[in-house]
Amino acid sequence: MKHIIKGLVAASAVAAALTAGLASADGHKTGGTLKTVLGSNLRTLNSAVQSGIVTGYPGAQLFASPLRYDDSWTPQPYLAKSWEVSDDGLTVTLNLVDNAVFHDGEPITSSDVAFSVKVIKEAHPFKSMFAPVESVDTPDAHTAVLNLSQPHPGIMLAMSGQLMSIIPEHVYGDGQDFKTHPRNIEDVVGSGPFKLSEYKNGEFVILERFDDFFIEGRPYLDRIVMRIITDSSARAIAYENGELDMGAFESEPLIINRLKKVDNLTVTPNGYGAIGALDWLAINTTKGPLADKRVRQAIAYSLDKNFIQNALMQGTVNNADTGIHPDSPFYNSDVNSYDIDLDKAAALLDEAGYPVGDNGMRFSVTIDYGWPAGKQHVEYVKAALKKSAIDVEVRASADFPTWAGRMGKMDFDLSWDAVFNWGDPVIGVHRTYLTSNIARGVWSNTQGYSNARVDELLDMAGRENDPAKRAALYAEFQAIVNDEMPIYFMHTLPYHTVHNDKVMNAPVNGIWATSSPLDQVWLDE
Repeated sequence: MKHIIKGLVAASAVAAALTAGLASADGHKTGGTLKTVLGSNLRTLNSAVQSGIVTGYPGAQLFASPLRYDDSWTPQPYLAKSWEVSDDGLTVTLNLVDNAVFHDGEPITSSDVAFSVKVIKEAHPFKSMFAPVESVDTPDAHTAVLNLSQPHPGIMLAMSGQLMSIIPEHVYGDGQDFKTHPRNIEDVVGSGPFKLSEYKNGEFVILERFDDFFIEGRPYLDRIVMRIITDSSARAIAYENGELDMGAFESEPLIINRLKKVDNLTVTPNGYGAIGALDWLAINTTKGPLADKRVRQAIAYSLDKNFIQNALMQGTVNNADTGIHPDSPFYNSDVNSYDIDLDKAAALLDEAGYPVGDNGMRFSVTIDYGWPAGKQHVEYVKAALKKSAIDVEVRASADFPTWAGRMGKMDFDLSWDAVFNWGDPVIGVHRTYLTSNIARGVWSNTQGYSNARVDELLDMAGRENDPAKRAALYAEFQAIVNDEMPIYFMHTLPYHTVHNDKVMNAPVNGIWATSSPLDQVWLDE
């Protein structure tokens, strides 16, 4: 039987111009301007050709995806009113809503879905999302059939959030390069609940309600004003004095805890499960002492995660013992947590053949970091490993590209890193462990880790549509990697959403944070 799921500038001047309108029968109010923020500048507004949380925020408002997800990781209808996965997992049929149009009034058809898949496969950095899709049939204007070379359970999450933006073929199919197309940043024609009103580089993005959005009565807001404020302290002041109603992906513990003390603000880490951001210590498994699993385990036993999480990160993070985010349904918590144990670390190092030398040290390694927030972590690692007689030299990079280049070429011993799961493990987890992905650039398998059983498990999990069987495969995978320690898993990134209490239906109950549509957000004022 087939699996069928059905379901029916001043930027502040603009923000002050409108107030919320009348209440509806179900309690929400319509109208008003949401004053919100982006923490860095944009390269593109088109999330079909670019990943990242900054692109994802406006991208998910400007462009609709076929599906959306609730907080139980269950797909819900969006641009696709229903869908069907064949028994063999080789076809996914999307049945589009009948009344959807792009922002220029042209109808959204199955041909646009097929075109969007083509663009994403060619231009988006996450190649695994649609790699098994060989073709897309369009038997009628509202039916798109994705034909796969193998079952691909990750495709369902890949059709949600910012990952599968449906873009207009009549705009982007003009022969210009998809990544550099001028309509990625100006005169954007989208499919989502909001349309682009104005974008000023380095200052703001203003979105307006799209009156012909395919879900009747939505969006509830009239406008979203996204100010670009790169300084976290300036954002904090703006939250405190009411210049900002909402923001997401705040990640500095001092700022987070400061804002938690403001009476009219809610500050929460909820809603980031599909983003799946983790901090970890990457270990080059091909170099010197680090090639020995016992040495890598000794490093783990030398570090005090409790200190890192509660002193350095000030209680703003959650523990993570594997490379799958703890909010994921595939997370395996039944693994070794490597609580600090210097005696065990010493015994492992002795057993591995690295005794303490005449200089008081066993051996020397370097440790890298790629952005300023990582400095305190690497300085801690340096001090902690000294207690296990491992000499650590901190190696700062001139800029992020320098660090990324070192990582991509495996020119490092240890490095503090942050990596995103991006929803399904096929998209954001497999890349770190597959033998076939060693040294393919930053955020590939830069640890040089190779385990035939892990390769086999990930291949099977990437083809298995049964959730329980998939979970068992991923549980074994996590246990192996936790034991072999190519990475010492530390904690979630301290991403928090901040919103004023007047913001209703803030994106904190889903899994994509602001990389999801805000069509149901409204202002109680």
